[in-house]
Amino acid sequence: MIDVNRRFVWRYRRCAVLFGCTALAGCMVGPDYHSPPAPATDAYTSTPLPDQTASAPGAAGLPQRFAPGQDIPAAWWTLFHCEPLDTLIREAFTNSPNVAAAQAALRQAHETYVAQAGGTLLPSVDAQLGATREKLNGIAFGQPGLTEEFNLYNASVNVSYKLDVFGGTRRELEALHAQVDYQSYQLQAAYLAMSANIVTAAVKEASLRAQIDATERIATEEDEQLAVLSKQFDLGGVSRTAVLAQQTLVAQTRATLPPLLQQLDQARHQLAVLAGKLPSDATLPEFRLDMFSLPVTLPVSLPSALVRQRPDILAADAVLHQASAQVGVATAAMYPQITLSASYGAEALTPAQVFRAGSTIWSLGGSLLQPLFHGGQLSAQKRAAEAAYEQADAQYRETVLLAFQNVADSLRALDHDATGLKAQTDAWHAASDSLDLTRGQYRVGGVSYLSLLDAQRQYQQTVVSLAQAQASRYADTAALFQALGGGWWNASSAPGAPATQ
Repeated sequence: MIDVNRRFVWRYRRCAVLFGCTALAGCMVGPDYHSPPAPATDAYTSTPLPDQTASAPGAAGLPQRFAPGQDIPAAWWTLFHCEPLDTLIREAFTNSPNVAAAQAALRQAHETYVAQAGGTLLPSVDAQLGATREKLNGIAFGQPGLTEEFNLYNASVNVSYKLDVFGGTRRELEALHAQVDYQSYQLQAAYLAMSANIVTAAVKEASLRAQIDATERIATEEDEQLAVLSKQFDLGGVSRTAVLAQQTLVAQTRATLPPLLQQLDQARHQLAVLAGKLPSDATLPEFRLDMFSLPVTLPVSLPSALVRQRPDILAADAVLHQASAQVGVATAAMYPQITLSASYGAEALTPAQVFRAGSTIWSLGGSLLQPLFHGGQLSAQKRAAEAAYEQADAQYRETVLLAFQNVADSLRALDHDATGLKAQTDAWHAASDSLDLTRGQYRVGGVSYLSLLDAQRQYQQTVVSLAQAQASRYADTAALFQALGGGWWNASSAPGAPATQ
C-alpha cells in the first residue's frame, strides 16, 4: 500500500508540473488590447483664446487667466473659497445615495473578479464524505437468487483543473477586470457630477437670491413713487392715467417674485437631495453671491491629457477593453478544451474501515473537448463579439468628441461671460444714471411720466440681468473644471477629496 501511495504522489506531482507548464505555454487568442491614442490636436478651439478675459467692476468681474498645462486640484471647488460650499460637498461624499450605489457597484465588480479568478486560475479541490445503504441483486451477475444489503462509506479529495491552453479563461478575467475599471471610473464620475451639481445649484441659489433682493428693492422704490403720484393726483398735479400706470408697474414687478421664489425653493430642494439630505433639513446653508470668490487662474489640461483624465472617457475605454477581451473569449470557445482531474480517498463497508490502508482508492483522468459542429453558433458568437467591439469603439470616439466639445464650450463661455458681464455692468450703470436723471427732470416737469416709466422698466431689467450675468461666471467656471475631469487623479494630495479606488 505504501508503494501505491508513493506512485500516486509521484504521478500527482508530475501532473501538477505538466499543468503548470501547459498553462504557461498556452497562448491567448484574440486581440491584445491597447487604449486608443489621444486625438492629434493641441487646442480645444479653432481660434486662440485670449490671455485673460475681460474685466468688470465687482468681485464677479475679475479677469480670469487661462493656464494651459497646469494641473487641477482634486478638491477644485475650494478655489471658490466658500467654506459652507466645501463643507456641504464633503458631507455629500458621505451621505449621497448615488455615491453609495457607485461604491457598492465597484465592490460587486471587484468581488466578482476575485471569485472568478480563484475559481478558474487555480485547481478546484473538494473534500467529500458519503454514506449509502444499498441492496445488491444477483441478476446482474447471473445469480438470480443472490441478494445482499450493505452500507457503503467513502471519504475522498477531488481535484479538477481546466487547462487554459488558448487563453479563454484569462480573456474572461481580463473582461471582468475591465468591468472593475469601468465601475471605478463610474465612481469618480459620480463624485465629479455630484460636486459640480452642488456648486451649480449653490450658484443658482445665490443668483436667485440676488434677483429677489433686487426685485424687492425695485418694488419698494416703485411703491414710493406710487405714493408720490397719488399725492400729486390728489392735488391735481397728475392725471389718473399716470397713477394707474404706476400701479400696473408695481403689480408687474411684484408678479415676478413668486416664480423667482419657486425657483429658489427648487434650488434649495435640489441642494438638499444632492447632499443626501431631506428637503426639510434646516441645517442646509444659504448661499449668496458675495460668499464666492472667482478663481482668477484657470488650469486648463492639455488636449493630449484629457483622455486620461475624464472619468467618462476612461469608462468608455474600459468598456472597449471589455469588448476586446470578449472577442478572445468567443475565439477560444472554438478551440479544444482540456480538463484534468484526480481523486484520492477511501471506501469501506464500515466507518472504522474507511481510514485503513486497504480501503484506499484513487483515480487520474483527463478529457479533451473539441467543438465539431454547433450549427454555426460559435462562429456567430465570434462575429457578434467583433461587432460589439466595433460598437464600443464608435461609442468611445463619440465620448471623446463630446468631451472636447464640453471643454471648448466652457472655455468660450468663460470668455463670453466676462465680455457679457462688462456690457451688462455698463448697461446697469447707464440705466441707473438714466433713472436718476429722469426722476430729477420729472420733478421739475422736464419730462413726461411715460419717460420716467420707461426708465424704471429699463433699470429693473438691467438689475436682474446683472445678477444673472454675475452668476454665469461662477457656474461656467465650475463647468470648466467638470469638463476637464475635476482633478480626481490628485486625490492623494488633497485630504478629504474623493479617494481613488
